[in-house]
Amino acid sequence: MAEVLSQSQIDALLNAARSGDMAASQKEEAPEKKYRKYDFYSPRKFTKDRLKMLSSVFENYTRIINSRINGLLHTTCEISVESVEEQRYYEFSNALSDGDVLMLVDSFMEGADISSDESPALVHFSTALILNMMDRLLGGEGDSGDGIPPGYTFTTMELKLYEDIVRDFIGVLGGSWENYVELDFTCRRVETNPTLVQLIGLDETVIIVGISMKFPNASGLMSVCLPGTMLTNIFARIMAMNQVGRGSGENNSEEIMGILQDSELEITAELGRTELTLQDIYYLNVGDVIDLGQSTKVPIQLYVGGQPWFNGKLGTQNNNMAVKIGETYHVRRREEK
Repeated sequence: MAEVLSQSQIDALLNAARSGDMAASQKEEAPEKKYRKYDFYSPRKFTKDRLKMLSSVFENYTRIINSRINGLLHTTCEISVESVEEQRYYEFSNALSDGDVLMLVDSFMEGADISSDESPALVHFSTALILNMMDRLLGGEGDSGDGIPPGYTFTTMELKLYEDIVRDFIGVLGGSWENYVELDFTCRRVETNPTLVQLIGLDETVIIVGISMKFPNASGLMSVCLPGTMLTNIFARIMAMNQVGRGSGENNSEEIMGILQDSELEITAELGRTELTLQDIYYLNVGDVIDLGQSTKVPIQLYVGGQPWFNGKLGTQNNNMAVKIGETYHVRRREEK
């Protein structure tokens, strides 16, 4: 049975509605938090740590190409990494139009081609952005005239300029990976109609890196599509290099010992100890003899790095003072000394 309000409750609600208190209380309610739906049929292939690594790599890349743009186009440009997202290739492909142009990029890791049997990386510039860069490269101010019509088709000369600009950018992409692995990227060819060519499997996992570029009179997006197979091999190599770098003491013991054997250490022989007053030290002269209070037959101590390692007997060899080692101290005995 529904709850029945009393007359006093009804009057209170009417007064609150007239005064606006009811609207204010409704506004104070926190909005419902929205969560992104997770597709269990297509689980994520790369962890957040991997995405953060890629974000760091391409942030370094933006700093590199920023200086390249300043030198190539003689203008200032604001560049930043806008997004690093894991998607399926069809999501990237569906966003392309018939007039878009892609640059196919192969990757080489430490001299070995890792892309011969794999899908290439793809680089795409928004049409307005790349035309602005072409105009500046030819000495213009980057003006696009009355605007760019939808489905704009690049001319042969514009495609050549497009290729030259992108090759210059891709040539320095490997330098942004130098903190993790040695990589080189080279341009394979320009694809003028990517919607009709299946460059990557539609359901293949890819990472889309969006780089925002802002010129004084134009802005646009540079998109880099990295295939999952390429990134899997790169991350596997990075992990293998890290494991080799850590290594184990047993595997590297011979190499470490070989390096240590060439090191030079100072060995000190302690002939004896005594105590003198400051007055006695003050009046010492050349030729004075200090009694150490120790017999010549008592073994002397040999110190390595300030720690006692051996004892021995004092003598001569080839008219030089020498010590004949008599005993090697064990570790426990060294600690007691």
